[in-house]
Amino acid sequence: MRSGYVLAPLLVGLSFSGTFSGAVAAENTSAQDSSGVKKQSRKETVVKKTVPAVRTEQAVADEPEQVIVTGTRDPSQTAARSISPITIIGGNQLRATGMTDIREALVQLSPSISREVNGSDQGSVIDALSLRGLNADQTLVLVNGKRRHTTAAIAVDASSQQGTTPVDLDMIPISAVDHIEILQDGAAAQYGSDAIAGVINVILKSNNHGIHLQAVNGGYAAGDGFTTGENLNAGFKLGNRGFLNLSAEFKHQDRTQRTGIDPRTGKNNDLATGQPQVTRESIETNFGYHLTDAIELYGFGTFTHRDAERWAFLRAPSTTAADGLLGMYPNGFEPVETMPENDYGFTLGFRGKRLYGFDWDLSSTIGGDHDTLGDYNSANADAYKETGYSPSRFYLGSYSNQQWTNNLDIRRGVDLPFLYSPLNIAFGGEYRRDTYSIGSGEPLSYYLSGAQGYQGETPQDAVNAARHVAAAYVDFSTQIVKRWRVDLAGRFEHYDDVGNARTGKISTRYDINRFIGFRGTASTGFRAPTLAEQNFAAFISSPNYATGQIAANSPAARALGSPGLRPETSTNFSVGMILNPLPRLHINVDGYTIYIKHRIVDGGYASGARAVEAYAAAGVDTSGFSGDESAVSTNYFTNGASTRTTGLDITAHYSSDFGRYGKVDWDAAVNFNHTNVRNIARTGEGAPVLNAQQISLMSTENPSNKLIFGGTWRQGKWTVAVHEIRYGHTTSNLTFVSGSNAFSTTDFYHQINRPRFVTNLEVGYQVLPQLHLALGGNNVGNAHPSRVPSFTADYNNNLYDTLSQQLSEEGGFYYLRADLSL
Repeated sequence: MRSGYVLAPLLVGLSFSGTFSGAVAAENTSAQDSSGVKKQSRKETVVKKTVPAVRTEQAVADEPEQVIVTGTRDPSQTAARSISPITIIGGNQLRATGMTDIREALVQLSPSISREVNGSDQGSVIDALSLRGLNADQTLVLVNGKRRHTTAAIAVDASSQQGTTPVDLDMIPISAVDHIEILQDGAAAQYGSDAIAGVINVILKSNNHGIHLQAVNGGYAAGDGFTTGENLNAGFKLGNRGFLNLSAEFKHQDRTQRTGIDPRTGKNNDLATGQPQVTRESIETNFGYHLTDAIELYGFGTFTHRDAERWAFLRAPSTTAADGLLGMYPNGFEPVETMPENDYGFTLGFRGKRLYGFDWDLSSTIGGDHDTLGDYNSANADAYKETGYSPSRFYLGSYSNQQWTNNLDIRRGVDLPFLYSPLNIAFGGEYRRDTYSIGSGEPLSYYLSGAQGYQGETPQDAVNAARHVAAAYVDFSTQIVKRWRVDLAGRFEHYDDVGNARTGKISTRYDINRFIGFRGTASTGFRAPTLAEQNFAAFISSPNYATGQIAANSPAARALGSPGLRPETSTNFSVGMILNPLPRLHINVDGYTIYIKHRIVDGGYASGARAVEAYAAAGVDTSGFSGDESAVSTNYFTNGASTRTTGLDITAHYSSDFGRYGKVDWDAAVNFNHTNVRNIARTGEGAPVLNAQQISLMSTENPSNKLIFGGTWRQGKWTVAVHEIRYGHTTSNLTFVSGSNAFSTTDFYHQINRPRFVTNLEVGYQVLPQLHLALGGNNVGNAHPSRVPSFTADYNNNLYDTLSQQLSEEGGFYYLRADLSL
């Protein structure tokens, strides 16, 4: 551990969970119906309430209800009466996990959310998550209801997230979160591309008073990976007409090492496997100001700078000698990949009421991500052989993207005599401009074999791509009779690069009585190929193999049989049941089926001579690779298959009151999930574009089920929270790195990962009215994923199956958390 960080500034903001103002829209409008015709006499009055720590959609029947803004454009919709399955997770509960970023907290709290064990290269830095076992790009992320931009760094290496450029949740300060609404239902007809698996809407704090500080310091059972996170949140009044909320955050995590004994050195000195070293600084602001009683100016934004370092595989002295680099590194070396990154997102808008009876919201959002790639402690072996000189530090290039989104959303309630409640009519439009670019590195970073660790982007790889997207939608919702609610939505989108998309959704809910209700949804959706998927190219070499990506629309990819990319399309069906058998017991059961056609995957594999020829057509020279030609492989993105995902979500919540012995809030949630891969596409030569490994990445790497159960006991100044997480089994197809099948793209080792159990425990005490301290541990038993055989781990650089999406390979994490409220 770094002593300079130990128990850095104490004192944590007992996270404010103030009353949500209801002014934020679900990417559209949340203004209350001002038509004057709302039939309050025939509906229960909605009272907004403080967001609870973790709640499923069913609230206690006789208590005020939480208004939601995700998955609906009805401003009176509550979580308890949601027409679609939705989970609310409070900001307090996120921060109480001891995690310093949103993704890691969500993994501890939601059984529908999973993440890969550990990525490689820049993919290991990005906080990508999966919802319902689908790809990270198939979940839409909103902030205050507005579409969030994605990362520019693509996941390069083979993994469950290969090829994704998802929203990086680590770029949103966890201290700024009031609550998160997770819509577990297809919603492309409401929000557009990417909302196939569901929607995660991050609602920012809007309190106008108070200062809250938090500090979390901890490390892993192995004695490494020291992590410190400090944050501050403050609220201010803007006169009597508005608010300003500010957050600032600092995070540092040391690298971890999860490798075995390297047979070349006899030591455990390879640092390639484990979490990267990351230092991040973030700021956030959220404000609203009523210019008049009917018009509000609002805005919010984040800016984050992150420095990340990722160790590449060790070049032992024997490997260094084979590369002719003993003159530079007589004792071997291990390159370190660096990625300084700047990420920003800003929204400014106006919303108002009673304009000819309509509520309206006009906004503009701009966001982007810029990554600078580099490495040090490296060398270009070919340059050194030819000239006797090679730099040890390289500029490898850059990745950038930007998304500019403009929305106009209009809503009105219309009173019709034959309907129980007003017909809520919403419509609007969106214009978006996406850009993506790759900048080439310095010449020696890509000359012949290029920089060791991660080869620089070549001038042939450099690209500046852009597209324009226009969309229009309409949404109708109402209660036909007292207990029957219906919602219809339709959307049309035009992409100037991949064409048109038309999507629709119908949802309904019928409550038989206060104890039981039913709901169901049928919808269509789509996901347009990202500009990164269409244009990304790279080449990576290691001591034992060379691999990389060629652009899907390039001549090199077409020579291998690539037809180019088109959008994914989906059909979603879900049916659910809401049960309230006891006053404080609430159960929700939701089953779903998701059909996806033309899934974009990293397929089209080629190896050996065909891969070398493809690289040559793309302008990449592989002659500097010192290994055998059979260890050279390549691939491209393609619409490789169709899938069917079926599953079941069950959630339950119960509150117990033991009088002077305290109160306990019990909760349990489980997700069952299975994906079948079908209709695998073929290359021009008739070969399947997906191999067994690619199929397993989509179908069996995600746990077949995930169960979270436990409770939180409160008595006086004490709080104790205990939760057990069970990850169901997974199976992987691992690459052989030795023997007759070494680096085969057709034969793999079938790894079975048995279920794993993880226990999370936290004990807290209210030291002062303003100060709360907590000592906790995630995975207190220090459980790990399944071990893998040495013939699938290059020089024992992997101890565990890192393709699986069960628990993290890092082991137990123990922390001290302090919260201060002023």
